[in-house]
Amino acid sequence: MPTDELIRHYPSLASADRSELDALPVASVPGGAVLFDVGQPCQGFPLVLDGEIKVSRQSSEGRSLELYRVVPGEICLVSSASLFGHKALAATGVTARASRLVLLPPPLFSSWLALPAFREAVLGLFAERMADLTTLVDAVAFRRLDQRLAAALLGRGQDVPVTHQALADELGTVREIVTRLLHRFERDGWITLSREHIHIIKSAELRALAGGG
Repeated sequence: MPTDELIRHYPSLASADRSELDALPVASVPGGAVLFDVGQPCQGFPLVLDGEIKVSRQSSEGRSLELYRVVPGEICLVSSASLFGHKALAATGVTARASRLVLLPPPLFSSWLALPAFREAVLGLFAERMADLTTLVDAVAFRRLDQRLAAALLGRGQDVPVTHQALADELGTVREIVTRLLHRFERDGWITLSREHIHIIKSAELRALAGGG
């Protein structure tokens, strides 16, 4: 177990028992692997050493909404909420790319919460995640989809290698609506479209729309 690497990403674990840290196994997981799913009991608290976990909810119609992503040094809100409340998981976690992680067993997670540094770190990151989700709820509930799509295109550079389906998943809508809006942006001269690729021509116009202009 690369204990020093784990502590580098999660400094609050420096106060944990070294032998317990050394005994934790590291899992190497390929991209696209389902780590946990809705309705399942939480098998452990993931601590990411390398890679990325995408956490999302899916409707009965098959539409997916990405809630957040977990990278090294961050925590999974859904897993911690499940462990805190002793309830089933409320979302699905899938590796966005090849990842290495430690799955902290529930009993060890509970005992480490007695460590002030670990408890404060978990609760602090929990609060940050809740703030992120509040922002997401506001965006989904109150912002028009064209504004959210414009915002999703920004910050990725001038050339964006992405599929219409991936954007739809990110925004929690269907591909046909995203495609229709992208073609509208293209007619306005803001972007050009090609297979699995979007070239941004007028980022200022997209930024104005994303800001509600």
